[in-house]
Amino acid sequence: MNNTIFDDVFRTMVEKIPQLAVPLINEVFQTSYPEDVEIIQLRNEHHQENGEIITDSCLRIGRKLYHIECQSVDDTTMAIRMIEYDFAIALDSARKYGRRYRIPTVKLDEYTKDKIFEKNLLMFLPFYIMRYEKEIHKINQDPERLQSLLDEYEDIRATLEKELTETGRAELYTNLNKLITKISDYICRDEDMVRERLGETMGGKVLELESERLKAIGESIGEARGKAIGES
Repeated sequence: MNNTIFDDVFRTMVEKIPQLAVPLINEVFQTSYPEDVEIIQLRNEHHQENGEIITDSCLRIGRKLYHIECQSVDDTTMAIRMIEYDFAIALDSARKYGRRYRIPTVKLDEYTKDKIFEKNLLMFLPFYIMRYEKEIHKINQDPERLQSLLDEYEDIRATLEKELTETGRAELYTNLNKLITKISDYICRDEDMVRERLGETMGGKVLELESERLKAIGESIGEARGKAIGES
């Protein structure tokens, strides 16, 4: 496993649960789109003569394009790569951009869990554990610090459950829960106690989105019934 797990989780949310990207776009670009605004997902690769440029996500809302990248390390080339991709898209669509590029960024560690819920930035929750990455070994050896972390995640879980299940979005709660666990399992991969206790707090480890699993089961049952009817 490597740092692509963060990109994988980010892309999963954008592709499978795109409504989570709307509050993030509002936060970064100071827009005010409603959560149910129509989002068109564009291809995340662009072919050039000298190779292929890959991006995390490129979304169209109305007449505007939003290019969003998830970065887990301080990569100084990210802005350059984003400009390369955006310029390629601009050439394809025959659009002209100004001479100055502005790439807004947000830093996850500046958002408390309360602020995340206040701004509805639920997309940040799977990555919340990263703020403890450098301390995770010490937390694993310190019962008090471990309990403090577990209490914090129990609060996250309970708040998430309350906000989503009470508004009829239980499936979103389940999906986010699994993605939170996936990232925490990776960050705590060498610290068994923290990993296991966090897993218990968040409800267990399931790497596949629950909604997709249930859909696959339903499709399998449907195919089996169809085959049985056909054979009879």
